Amino acid sequence: MSETPTRRRICFQQRIHPDRIEEYKRRHAAVWPEMLEALEATGWHNYSLFLAPDGLLIGYVETDSLTAAADRMAAHEVNTRWQAEMADLFDGIESPPDESFVPLEEIFNLEQQLAAARSAAGASRPGQVPRR
Repeated sequence: MSETPTRRRICFQQRIHPDRIEEYKRRHAAVWPEMLEALEATGWHNYSLFLAPDGLLIGYVETDSLTAAADRMAAHEVNTRWQAEMADLFDGIESPPDESFVPLEEIFNLEQQLAAARSAAGASRPGQVPRR
C-alpha cells in the first residue's frame, strides 16, 4: 500500500503582457485535453489561475512540491509544446513560463488557525467542547 503524499497549498505570481491579456484568457478557456490530463497525472490538484486587469497573474495549486510537480510536468512532451505556445504572453521572464513562478509566502490560513485556537481552548478548559 503506497502512502499518499501530503498536499501543500502553493500560491505563485507571474505577469502577463497587458496587451496580451485577452489572448491569455482565450487560450485558457480551452486548454488542450492532453495538457489537462498531464497536470492531473503529475500531481497538480485544485489548480486555479486568477488574472488582474493589469496583467498580474496569481496561481494556486495543491501539490506535494511546486518544484517536484513542475519537474514531473517537464517530462511530458505536451508541456514543452504548451510552454512554447504561452511564452510570448508573459512579461518580464527569461525562462519558460513554468520555470518562472514566483512563490508567495502563506501568512494566514483560516482552517489552521481555527484548529489551533480550538485545540488551545479545549486544552485550557478540560471537559468543555470547543465551539463550532
